[in-house]
Amino acid sequence: MNTVPSSDAVPAEGTVISAASNPVEPISAPAERISAIVPARDEQTSIAACLDALLQQPEVLEIIVVNDQSSDRTAEIVRERMQRESRIKLIATDGVPQGWVGKNNAAARGAMLATQAWLLFVDADAELLPGACARAIEIANEANAGLVSFSPEQLTAKWYEKALIPFIFCRLARKFPYAAVNDAKSSIAAANGQFLMIHRSVYDAIGGHSAVCGEILEDVAIAKRVKAAGYPLRFVPGAGVVRARMYRSFGAMWQGWKKNIYRLMGGTPAALRAELGDVFPSIPFLLIVFGLWYPLALFAGVLLLLLRQLRYGTELTRNQYPFVLILYYVPAVLLYAAVLLASYRGHRGGRLAWKGRDVVVGPAGKLT
Repeated sequence: MNTVPSSDAVPAEGTVISAASNPVEPISAPAERISAIVPARDEQTSIAACLDALLQQPEVLEIIVVNDQSSDRTAEIVRERMQRESRIKLIATDGVPQGWVGKNNAAARGAMLATQAWLLFVDADAELLPGACARAIEIANEANAGLVSFSPEQLTAKWYEKALIPFIFCRLARKFPYAAVNDAKSSIAAANGQFLMIHRSVYDAIGGHSAVCGEILEDVAIAKRVKAAGYPLRFVPGAGVVRARMYRSFGAMWQGWKKNIYRLMGGTPAALRAELGDVFPSIPFLLIVFGLWYPLALFAGVLLLLLRQLRYGTELTRNQYPFVLILYYVPAVLLYAAVLLASYRGHRGGRLAWKGRDVVVGPAGKLT
């Protein structure tokens, strides 16, 4: 494989990297192997499954777990695996430097120690299925890509997961369609940090995590820099390749999406209003309320709500979710609107919480 910057990529706003001014060594040797980097903070419920799945990937020659000041058994579980498997390494952070997000700092620490040509950043809640890394390298070779990211199959167990998470990913599919992300002529760029594989030469050329140290959405920021620098990237569905259960409680789910969703949906009051106006079925709800006095209004409101629900069902199937999840449509809309507004208030207030840490954000959603 010989990855070179394409000449017609559209630079992202604020990007200082350019293919013309920052040439890099071409990527060669299609059989290059992978260093997997797993930032981990309080991941005792998922780290073992993540490591066991990575160990089943022949292309992964080393696994670097970065313990980001966990207060649970995360490090102990990793050490138990290390006794049986020499590919696993464990390092620890000693805090978060000023101007950095904790996950970005942990990822950068792991990348510094990586020895292989491909860097695979994997969230601790992600579980790679057999052949996942082989498929990623195959896609990289076919597309001559410097970055490959899968959007994992999302596992849901509780009702609130089944309601909110598929709804959010359907909205994200509208905002970041795979075809547009993979089109060099489009300015749209995205990646999913649960599985993000990038070649070392490309990672270094765009400045690595140091260049996005204060970004809450570091995966999207990295994808933007890769695309702006002229490197082909591939963002593809991960069903049958990698899966994840992102949150194990309602509180964790709420906190996680509160941190991210406002920025993902545009990060401006105008974008917020447009998004709420698009998803919230105001007219059907008003008609149902009026139906308390006018039965015809009730009938019209229910009919319109059912039509919106069916439209959501088509989005679910298009995004590889079960059609039956339309049963959660109304709670999904209400939860989504609530967490989007909470995310907006958190960003406007300048402070967000995540895994026991405060993240101080400015109006643009960056660390101040």
